[in-house]
Amino acid sequence: MIDTQAAVLTAVNTPLELSAIRVDDPEPHEVRVAVTNVGLCHSDLHYMTGTVPTGLPVVVGHEVAGVVEAVGAQVSGLRPGDRVVGALTPSCGRCVNCEAGRSTQCRRVEEIRRRPRPAFQTTDGRPIERLGDIGAFSRHILMRENALVRLPDDVPLHVGCLLACCVVTGVGAVFRGAQVRPGSTVAVIGCGGVGSAIIQGARLAGASAIVAIDLDDERLKAARGYGATHVINAASGNVVAELHRLLGDGADYSFEAVGSARTAATAVALLRPTGTACLVGIAPAGTELSIPAADFFFEEKRLIGSYMGSGQARQDILQLARLYQQGRLLLDEMVTRVIPFGEINAGFDAMKSGDVTRIVVDLQS
Repeated sequence: MIDTQAAVLTAVNTPLELSAIRVDDPEPHEVRVAVTNVGLCHSDLHYMTGTVPTGLPVVVGHEVAGVVEAVGAQVSGLRPGDRVVGALTPSCGRCVNCEAGRSTQCRRVEEIRRRPRPAFQTTDGRPIERLGDIGAFSRHILMRENALVRLPDDVPLHVGCLLACCVVTGVGAVFRGAQVRPGSTVAVIGCGGVGSAIIQGARLAGASAIVAIDLDDERLKAARGYGATHVINAASGNVVAELHRLLGDGADYSFEAVGSARTAATAVALLRPTGTACLVGIAPAGTELSIPAADFFFEEKRLIGSYMGSGQARQDILQLARLYQQGRLLLDEMVTRVIPFGEINAGFDAMKSGDVTRIVVDLQS
């Protein structure tokens, strides 16, 4: 067991507290990682504000990169000094979903996350929860070997961490979830971190038109840099009518990266007949959708969800790293700024600004 520092959430709607905690020794299949960088994600905010319930106290954070520090007795593929990115979804490799290539929907994930002792404790021995059994806002974390991906040496850790969540989620929703066809048309609602990755995924997939939709002109300007061919400011009028003006009878695919019932309904309304709407944003607990049944019966529209890229997270993260190496996936441009660990609460406040795509925390500073 080692002592370290973490940003702990002790009550909803309160700032994270930088506190001393204790991290357990690795179990046989676990790896202890010295965390270097973590991206600030809106999913973390759901837990911090209570819109998604969690036990307290808890260390949130999941979009993580770092360096292997120690390995368990049965770890064979990683060694101290390896640079790694974490995946939120460890997999058993044997359930029906894992065998079908859908490890992000592993049916045994809760079982394989279970460990005999708390991974995190207060200095007086009380257990501390970890978001996704990661708890990345800690200078040291424990993760299973099969939830880590070795990062190529020429991919910096402060951009590599984005591969762990927003990039694999957004690009994966395009390729694995909706399976966008070359030449098709795409609309993206919400142009933050995940939405920016969806736009890049649509560009990589060969979409003929990519319409970015947001309330903020700065984000829409950035969206053009990621590959959007058209932009619509949702505050300026009727989004559906404007998209139909641009594309005719609607988009072949729409992606919702906000996480609300209203924007989910808009995603369906943007579609042409036989089109596919893909919900990617996490909605608050208890959210229900209301969508006209006629959209599905007469026009044969499809509504699907996509979680963490809908595929094999570890394989996909490595492939995305290769695309970055080739200059085809923009990651440096997505990092608005890197902030020291002590400014993490200010970083979450800054996420509300339209000029922010992703803020990354440097936990070693």
